[in-house]
Amino acid sequence: MVKIYLALTLLAVLSVAGCKAPGTPPTDDTLVTSEVNGVRLTHRYAVQPPQTFTPIDRAYRALYKASVMTRPDYSGKVVRYLENGKPFTALGMADGWLAVADTDGTELLGYVPQKAAVKSELYDATLRNDRPRPRKSSKKVCVDVGGEGKACRNGSTATWIIQ
Repeated sequence: MVKIYLALTLLAVLSVAGCKAPGTPPTDDTLVTSEVNGVRLTHRYAVQPPQTFTPIDRAYRALYKASVMTRPDYSGKVVRYLENGKPFTALGMADGWLAVADTDGTELLGYVPQKAAVKSELYDATLRNDRPRPRKSSKKVCVDVGGEGKACRNGSTATWIIQ
């Protein structure tokens, strides 16, 4: 009986000894690698990999202070902000959003809306085209109206004013 008891105890100890302790769960800052459409993306665990990905790998500049999100939509969390006018690397298009990295970086930081940035070489032209155009000064057109009166047209509203 003692031999059976020792054999069962030894069997239990050996079966438990073969088990590994569960690994620690990843934190938001743990680096992970995902593969999307044949492209390997390295990113933090908090940043969700996209469903679709088209590589760009070009220098872009931010048009305004845009939020970098953890998901390629507005339901994600804000990871950081792009500084207005500062360059960054667009790794690719992810579900209609730009997947961004630091300048000369390869780690996916998150996603920004496509309208938040423009290719670096087009930045100056985009800003020039976005400025409001000065209005042309309108000439005051006046005509005589019987005797001493005259009527003048206001150029901005195209209405006539009798003076």
